[in-house]
Amino acid sequence: MNRTTQPPPAPAGALRALLLAGAAVAIATCAALLLEPYLADRPIWLALTLAVLLAARVGGALTATFTLALAALAGLLLVDTPFRDADHIVYAVGFALVSTGIILLTGRMSHWRHTAHVHEADADEIARRARDMAEELGLLIDGATTYAIYMLDPEGRVAIWNKGAERIKGWREQEVLGRPTAIFYAAEDVAAGKPAADLARARADGRMQDESWRVRKDGTEFLADVTITALHDEDGALRGFGKVVRDITDQKAAERAIAQREAQLDSILATVPEAMVVIDAGGTILSFSSAAQRMFGYAEAEVLGRNISMLMPSPDREAHDGYIGRYLATRAPRIIGSSRRVMGRRKDGTLVPHELAVGEATGGGERVFTGFMRDLTEQEATAARVRDLQSELIHVSRVSAMGAMASTLAHELNQPITAVVNYVEAAHALLEAPDTETLEMVREALADAAAQSMRAGHIVRRLRDFVARGDVQKHVEDLPALIREACSLGLVGVREHGVETQFALDPAATPVLADRIQIEQVLVNLVRNAAEAMADGPRRHLTITTALDAPGMVRVTIADTGPGLAPDVAGQLFQAFLSTKTEGMGLGLSICRTIVEAHGGKIWAESPPEGGTRFHFTLMHIVPEEPDGA
Repeated sequence: MNRTTQPPPAPAGALRALLLAGAAVAIATCAALLLEPYLADRPIWLALTLAVLLAARVGGALTATFTLALAALAGLLLVDTPFRDADHIVYAVGFALVSTGIILLTGRMSHWRHTAHVHEADADEIARRARDMAEELGLLIDGATTYAIYMLDPEGRVAIWNKGAERIKGWREQEVLGRPTAIFYAAEDVAAGKPAADLARARADGRMQDESWRVRKDGTEFLADVTITALHDEDGALRGFGKVVRDITDQKAAERAIAQREAQLDSILATVPEAMVVIDAGGTILSFSSAAQRMFGYAEAEVLGRNISMLMPSPDREAHDGYIGRYLATRAPRIIGSSRRVMGRRKDGTLVPHELAVGEATGGGERVFTGFMRDLTEQEATAARVRDLQSELIHVSRVSAMGAMASTLAHELNQPITAVVNYVEAAHALLEAPDTETLEMVREALADAAAQSMRAGHIVRRLRDFVARGDVQKHVEDLPALIREACSLGLVGVREHGVETQFALDPAATPVLADRIQIEQVLVNLVRNAAEAMADGPRRHLTITTALDAPGMVRVTIADTGPGLAPDVAGQLFQAFLSTKTEGMGLGLSICRTIVEAHGGKIWAESPPEGGTRFHFTLMHIVPEEPDGA
């Protein structure tokens, strides 16, 4: 606290003191001179002493000091022999002592007055600040209209009541002052002694907090959050209680509604058949449904807070954050709002094909993405079984067709071949005794035999054209997806035999124009052949690559680390009924060539110097148009 101090005397103040001192000495001197004829020179020191006293009373210690100096000078001048007469010396010493005492006493009294003035000013300042703080505290308490804030005396009667208490509880201040706090409790709580128990608990613990029902003036009840604080003075004596009450009825209702909605959402997430995963803009998993847990084999606690890429195989695992960043930067959707077939990675490392649909939502300034995933494992397994059945049916139909073709060939070729035989045998008989006439007959027989042979060739060509006739249903296909789907079928049971598979798929070498089923048949055939070729080898490594080939074409290569091709087989590899397998029919590669050539491509094989075999075939490349950013 700042105290007021007396400033040092200014030059003007000193001059005023000197003038007052001079005036006092002059008056005293005149009075002494007037009385001198009657009292000799004795009254001089008395009059000068009175002058010092008057100066101290009127002007203070400084004026008295100046007066003492001037009075001493005047006394020495007016008294003829001041130091030879003992009486004069006594008078002079008495004057000096008394005047000095007057000056000291005047200074001390001035200091006392100044100190008293400072204390009074400080007290006024403290009182003013206390009044301001009390007013501000009152405004603050009354401004807290959402809180009922009031004070209780040590007996539990209302002593202070704010506007918030009036708004929440309905009583005005003059209606509740001096009344016990029990009027705010429900009847059953009053009967149970809760009002006194709450105050006793606050007195014992210093503070208590409780959530319970309270009563308004109109008799209605509300759920209240109540805090009671015991208030003590400096000596530890209880002065009363401070009480803060907040109406939490609506808050608790909202919390119950939120809890109910969360329970309903959890129930939905636990029963929805499709897996659902929610991630934020950074790819962090926020929610993981029960179906997702069953699908991927992870518990929810194992994935929450981790990146969604943990559920993906390579190369999507490494590229996924880039996908999100590109979308956030360009806002160009590629999968959001649509669905596609993708592969996921389970906890045990196995792959799970599924259909993925992604939705986007924004709430509270945060962007989240929700992925809905439908497991295609059973569906694709069923489709694979259907394809196997179809393959068996096709195989049976081919065998049946081959039998029918054999019967047709036997029936159609029987006559021309018999005629050829007859003509040749007749020519042979005629040549036993040749002459001019028989030679002419031989020529005619050989000409007829040649004609019958040509007829047999036409029959074979017509049947071949009939067998080869058929339309190929070609569509635009994603080559990597087609390869992975075919390999998921062709490699069944192969990985268990130690075959390692590597994919090197060029992103630019897709899509292609193909009949998915037929090209998958080619891939399955080549992959199975490669796996069987490596069955007895020390190293079993299968590599499938794609690359751009000639303009408008894409080359697919299936390379193995088997023993390679024998030179006598390499040139006839794609001929029908030629096989290196003891149980094979020799039709697989021939059918592959027929399919690839029907697609406008070609197929060939080579044995590189480092060993193994490479089968190549080409397909037509479809160059996609530039996206318009929609």
